[in-house]
Amino acid sequence: MTPSRSRLYAYAIHPLHAVMLAGSLALWLGAALSDIAYFRTYEIQWQNFASWLIVGGLVFSAVAVLFSLFGLRGAVRTRGSAIYALVVVAMWVIGFFNALMHARDAWASMPGGLIMSLIVVVLALVATSMGFRTVRTGELK
Repeated sequence: MTPSRSRLYAYAIHPLHAVMLAGSLALWLGAALSDIAYFRTYEIQWQNFASWLIVGGLVFSAVAVLFSLFGLRGAVRTRGSAIYALVVVAMWVIGFFNALMHARDAWASMPGGLIMSLIVVVLALVATSMGFRTVRTGELK
């Protein structure tokens, strides 16, 4: 009788990495929606909301950047993991410049802050889809 091997699907990404990546997407999306609301209503509080959501997005994205850079270790590095790391780093860098843009006077941050927020949301969507798309398998003995 030969031993049978069963396949086990492992996590595509570490659960903490998944939480940080998904949380950053939600925060970046909230900042973009706040920017849109400010652009339409001129209520300064929407700008304040966007600024705080961007700070949260930067914190969550920084952890996701660390996880993506750890994913570039020699044994597990693939072309996909390198592209994913570039997208996550680009998301964080543009988000950082977006935070600097939002530090200006409220109306001075428009329309540049809104455009940057939309770019960061697109990058966050791409990073999230890339992060959760990877399927890894392992063997049980």
